[in-house]
Amino acid sequence: MITEDIGPATLAVSVVLALLVIRTAVAELKDPGTARREWAFLRHARALATGLTALTLFAVLGWAISGPASLPWAALVGLLVARIEHGTR
Repeated sequence: MITEDIGPATLAVSVVLALLVIRTAVAELKDPGTARREWAFLRHARALATGLTALTLFAVLGWAISGPASLPWAALVGLLVARIEHGTR
């Protein structure tokens, strides 16, 4: 079922991202410097390449299944995969 309404998907992904940012802010208040360590994956090529690969795969498959409503979820998947990839080293 292809849906053209991207609004609910964007809202849901925004809530998840807001929770991640709040979690980072609380950790930063408790221990200064943790935010830099938590988001360090944005500066590492291997983590970014893995995240972009996951984003692309999910975007293509999601577009075929549900249309543009899957794009915010694909972006979130890419971000989380990059974060996990960086944390495994």
